[in-house]
Amino acid sequence: MIIDSLKNAKFYYGLGERVEKGLKFLENTDLSEYKNGKYEIDGEKIYVSVQDYETKLLEQGKFEAHRKYLDIQYIIKGSERLGFGKIGEFSPAVDYDEEKDIVFLNGQGDFAGAKEGDFLIFMPQDAHMPCISIKEPAYVKKAVVKVLL
Repeated sequence: MIIDSLKNAKFYYGLGERVEKGLKFLENTDLSEYKNGKYEIDGEKIYVSVQDYETKLLEQGKFEAHRKYLDIQYIIKGSERLGFGKIGEFSPAVDYDEEKDIVFLNGQGDFAGAKEGDFLIFMPQDAHMPCISIKEPAYVKKAVVKVLL
């Protein structure tokens, strides 16, 4: 898991051409006016999902992981906590959904705060729990860039 400010995105271009393309999209695109939905950057290889929501209480959260895509989660507005941990320290709560590329997990992780302008990169070996409130539920607008591995 990586967490940093988008102003430092260039330091992560070395993670691969597609990661670089996804980060450059975030750097060069004003997502504040984007409506919720899926937008292609490079077909199904790289796309972004824009969403807004109220953060939830920790007990409402679920750890998840992906196998085909990595996530670059970028906070457009607001702030939230996100859980993270090594996938090997978790157990599947349900079977992996190949079509949605997601498995929900049981286990305990650590948490980090992310604010407007921050991004996080979650690799397939990273269990993560997004959308958790810092103190109480609050508005967040987020872009999740999905990068095919």
